[in-house]
Amino acid sequence: MDGEIERFIKVWISGISCLCYCYYIASRIPKGFLRLLSLLPILYIFIILPFTLSSPNLIAFTSFFLVWLAIFKLLLFSFNQGPLALPPSNILHFISIASLPIIPKQHPPTNPNTTQKFPKWLSALKVLTLAIIVHVSSYLQHMNTHFISILYYSYLYLGLEIALGFITFNVQTVLGFEIEPLFHKPYLSTSLQDFWGHRWNLMITRILRPTVYNPVRRIFTDLVNPTYATSAAMLATFLVSGLMHELMFYYLTRVSPTWEVTCFFVLHGVCTTVEVAVKKVALRRGWQLHHAVSRALAMAFLVATCWWLFLPQLLRNGVNKKAIEEYEILVDFVVKSRLPYIYVCL
Repeated sequence: MDGEIERFIKVWISGISCLCYCYYIASRIPKGFLRLLSLLPILYIFIILPFTLSSPNLIAFTSFFLVWLAIFKLLLFSFNQGPLALPPSNILHFISIASLPIIPKQHPPTNPNTTQKFPKWLSALKVLTLAIIVHVSSYLQHMNTHFISILYYSYLYLGLEIALGFITFNVQTVLGFEIEPLFHKPYLSTSLQDFWGHRWNLMITRILRPTVYNPVRRIFTDLVNPTYATSAAMLATFLVSGLMHELMFYYLTRVSPTWEVTCFFVLHGVCTTVEVAVKKVALRRGWQLHHAVSRALAMAFLVATCWWLFLPQLLRNGVNKKAIEEYEILVDFVVKSRLPYIYVCL
């Protein structure tokens, strides 16, 4: 891993250098086409940077931060929109907001009692659970297929939430501003709309809304009924998310796309659009499922489609095994020597 860590550091030095150019030079160019043109070389560099890495975990976070988040934020920045529209107070703020999964809160809650807080013991329990999952994953050959799927879903959720939460805590500590939450108990989702729009990886929702959803909705509103315009915007948003995930998977597997993950998001886009339309009719007639039933249906659909379309590319190419092997090293280090610090952070 020594050589991989060295390449990882070089990748991020390159990324930070590019963002310095954006802050000191591109920001002085008038917003619009000219600024976008000045940023195109930077966007190209970000796209090719993950190809220098081979570690699944390092590729996943680098491609998510630089290729997805940074590129979309810089696209918005080209037209003075998004989290970079208000000039950050210094270069450190600009680089952090551009390249990390954070968006500063514009309007902190006036009542501190309304701020969502999670007990520290729950965060520590999540770290411990991830460590157990990583350890148990060494014995997959002796496990039931359905139990393995539960392990993978838990691993995906906990690994992502803990890693992003750790980054968020440190950024808040260093930069001193509040950050929008990244997750909101996705396991309590009562519908697909609730899951994708209000609970799961909210950073992506906040980025796709101004870059895809709002523009498509405005365009179609002038052409068709507003309801159809909203549906078209939702479908376009899921399609773009699917294509970006397909790119992330290509970085991880380095094999030709099978488009399964794109189909996964298109399917969820269609189902979410239908769900929204059905809920409007149902609410007008006073029909509503009990939350326990709707949660079970939503989770069952997510698990089934994830196992069918989302995970196969990763499993076929052994990405899951490589990622878990790396997590075993990391978790062993964290649990033995850094657990108290992680406990405080989360």
